[in-house]
Amino acid sequence: MEFKADALLLRTADYGENDRMATLLTAERGKVSACFKGVRRAGAKLRFAAQPFCFAEYVFASRAGRNTVTSASLYDGFPAVCEDVGRFYAAAAVTEACDRLALEGMQAGELLVAAVTALKELCKDEPLALVRFLLSALSYAGYPPEAGACPVCGKIPSGRMRFSFADGAFFCGGCTEEGVPASESTYLAVRAAQEGGAFPADGAVRALRLLGAYFARQVGVGLSALTEYLHLAAMSAE
Repeated sequence: MEFKADALLLRTADYGENDRMATLLTAERGKVSACFKGVRRAGAKLRFAAQPFCFAEYVFASRAGRNTVTSASLYDGFPAVCEDVGRFYAAAAVTEACDRLALEGMQAGELLVAAVTALKELCKDEPLALVRFLLSALSYAGYPPEAGACPVCGKIPSGRMRFSFADGAFFCGGCTEEGVPASESTYLAVRAAQEGGAFPADGAVRALRLLGAYFARQVGVGLSALTEYLHLAAMSAE
């Protein structure tokens, strides 16, 4: 049996002498595992399709439950994310999150669109691209964070506030003792990612720290690429 699917390559592992196993994200089939036969040989025609962050129309041959990529038509390889180490780890956090959340046979169109959009924005150094993606990914997983009014008093939080992992929401500092402390710049960055508007220069990094912790708490596993990205951001700020 043969099938086609628009897919984003999430990760690969070398197999045998010349092959490569890959995990890809598709809209209709969720995660798909497939083999690229002979792709590590010099001049292999599908070498481009087995590279990180490749988004293409893939053709799969399926036999006895195993998939082999037989051809691919490139949509975008997002080369700019590989030209800078910070962008690379931000992009790697996108594909790692997709790998953590998607399942085989599960509808994942929303997640695929969010991932491809984020990679395009990362190529342009859009500061909130990764924040927006993590918000979409968490919503896809059923844990949508909210940056609206305080659930207790109904006012827009300001100054010192707290973020509840249980509620996925920001609270005024005096309205609850639950959750973890959160800065106003964190709140403004999340709000800007959801609704637009200005945010402090350090807001995106602070928001990513919080969303990374929230992701790890809700999904049960952290994002190692995001940790590395935040480490690089901290070093560049020194």
